[in-house]
Amino acid sequence: MKKIILKSTFMLLALSLLTFTSCSDDDENTTGNSVTYDLSERSNSGVSGTVEFVELTDGQVQIELDLSGTLNGNTHPAHVHMNSAAFGGGILISLDPVDGSTGSSVTIVSTKDDGSSFDFSMVENLDAYVNVHKSASELDVVVAQGDIGSNLLTGEETTYNLNTVDIAGIDGTITFKERKNNFTLAVIELNGTPDGGMHPAHIHMNSAAETGGIWYSFNPVDGSSGVSNSDIRATDGGMALTYNDVITVDGYVNVHLSATELGTIVAQGDIGVNELTGESITYTLDEKDVAGISGEIKFEERKNGSILATIQLVGTPNGGMHPAHIHENDAATGGPIAVTFNPVVGDTGISKTTIRNLDDGSSFNYTSISSFNGYVNVHLSATELGTIVAQGNIGIN
Repeated sequence: MKKIILKSTFMLLALSLLTFTSCSDDDENTTGNSVTYDLSERSNSGVSGTVEFVELTDGQVQIELDLSGTLNGNTHPAHVHMNSAAFGGGILISLDPVDGSTGSSVTIVSTKDDGSSFDFSMVENLDAYVNVHKSASELDVVVAQGDIGSNLLTGEETTYNLNTVDIAGIDGTITFKERKNNFTLAVIELNGTPDGGMHPAHIHMNSAAETGGIWYSFNPVDGSSGVSNSDIRATDGGMALTYNDVITVDGYVNVHLSATELGTIVAQGDIGVNELTGESITYTLDEKDVAGISGEIKFEERKNGSILATIQLVGTPNGGMHPAHIHENDAATGGPIAVTFNPVVGDTGISKTTIRNLDDGSSFNYTSISSFNGYVNVHLSATELGTIVAQGNIGIN
């Protein structure tokens, strides 16, 4: 969290009573402008704290690290890096190492490591993050970390559920968080992932019921923590993306078992305009030509007005695939096919289909259902369409 500290005359007098280890800490050398960011624990280090950027009267910037949880005798290299922590990037400014006995480091700079100028006015719009490392020989182990500048979060966020698919017990959420620079921090948090696993994850185009190509690739989910953090700035194809683009996408998220088992989906959820509104209509599907098979069909409204249609049957045989359709007219009258569903899988008794139009291309959305003159047939198989296993009138019927 960022805070702007305006030091009053009273504060200056109070601080003058304290003893400082460096004259650079003397408020007489500062303009009173400063900004502070949080540094969170990483690698189960127990180390956390803050980084403060202070404007000095001579135009330089004093960067102060103040950490808790560091140990006597340890020295921790620290840097300001380019981009966000989730995105990663090269070193922008090298900071004086943190003394483990005090948890402190003070660095005064007027240039970046590449020699270009750096002043306080740049801090709040800096596309950067701070890393504090375990030691000079273990730079890959980050003990504390925090996004700064334009990567600060605005507080706007949107969360979607990721539901269990192929492996029981794995589910969770994905949260998209808006940054000041209008990029997006995406956080996947799953329950039940196996220790040591690495789970590829993507945003795909269309809804999960339709499937589609990869739109954006996340950093893999770490099975030991169940977490993935990714910085979304552009699609995999290079198209720039804002936070609003992400939360209004016609897409869904897949999390896979591993890079070699992409066909096994451990968690999945529709996002953006495919999110469900909570409005739904359910109709009964009665037993017909095969004893013991019956169920229901549920139509749910998506934010974009399209429909998620879910057929749930009991009594379907394992290994079966059961074609299903909406037909025109009522079941007693009969009529041609208006909408073709994805087949009902016999092993689960379930079919999920996104409906955006009738089969002939004419408009059909959630508001069309209650006034539609139709009925639903579920057939025994593609070669036995004359055998209807479940049937029910819908809409005005």
